[in-house]
Amino acid sequence: MKSLFEHKLRIAQVAPLWTRIPPAHYGGIELLMKLLCDELVAHGHEVTLFGSGDCHTAAKLHPVIRENLSEMMAQGEALMSEYYMSAAISEALMQQDQFDVIHCHLSTGWLPVAATARKPCLFTLHTSPHADDLWALGKFPQVPVAGISHAQVHAAELKLHRKIPVVYNGVDFESYEPSYEEGRYLVFLGRMSPEKNPLGAIRTAQALDMPIILAGQPQNSSEEEYFQNEIEPLLDDEMVRWIGPVNHPQKVELLRHASALLFPIQWEEPFGLVMIEAMACGTPVVAHSRGSVEEVVDPGITGFHATSLDALPDLIPQAISLNRRHVRDHARERFGHRKMVADYLDLYQSLCGQTGE
Repeated sequence: MKSLFEHKLRIAQVAPLWTRIPPAHYGGIELLMKLLCDELVAHGHEVTLFGSGDCHTAAKLHPVIRENLSEMMAQGEALMSEYYMSAAISEALMQQDQFDVIHCHLSTGWLPVAATARKPCLFTLHTSPHADDLWALGKFPQVPVAGISHAQVHAAELKLHRKIPVVYNGVDFESYEPSYEEGRYLVFLGRMSPEKNPLGAIRTAQALDMPIILAGQPQNSSEEEYFQNEIEPLLDDEMVRWIGPVNHPQKVELLRHASALLFPIQWEEPFGLVMIEAMACGTPVVAHSRGSVEEVVDPGITGFHATSLDALPDLIPQAISLNRRHVRDHARERFGHRKMVADYLDLYQSLCGQTGE
């Protein structure tokens, strides 16, 4: 059997443009794309990133716009994202003869455009498919897609009568410094939204009389209202602290000293990257069993999950007693970024008609 990396490919990566690569704060897709591009280049593949001009990557950068859309919109230089995302996929398709495969990280709103491609154009579904996504997937079944968890794509598979391959997200475990000492507090890290449920995290911590630190911020007016009404009244800077958004070093420091990450989601989370970031720091996860949680958290090894939010407080002492070194080692085997890249390469080579044999 030849090495998975023996076939050198010419790969285009098409970014969503919302945030620079790598992201300064929030940006799960952009973090994954940084790891994917750089690791592919490290193994000798020729990679071109169609992104914003402020990206930093080992790949060849094709700047679609001068800087990321979030900053352009904040400065009043852009109003609607569709123009710029259309340009990203269009420019990749205009150069498609230079590539063996195009990997698109835009929404499936641009899947009909990809249906005109002569080269394979793989779409990763980074969000939960809705009615419009299902229409596009059904209308253009020739365009290959991949999911990020089986829970995310299960309903789509049933409706479309086809299997959708899954590539789990990964992180670079070497960029997360672990701590194997018992933590000092519980932690919540994510958007301040009802779906992410920081209120549930606070209530769980209060049930055990344990301190909790919340990191993240509201991302729209609805979430700001939720934060002001539900979260701010509970903040006391002692037992319930909010520290706002965090960059990567701050995130690592926060996670590695936590007793457990609380993940009390109230929606069907497609993946939940923060769970494996916590595990990379040696920190176990206690989560509500929705979306991908049962695929990501291995009970008794990397944490625990329950079908009821009321059951989470009882799981925290068990999670704290787990061997944090085992938490990290087990998670690295399943969710290290090199495994993610190898799985994507399997897909690329299959689409290009290469078996690797």
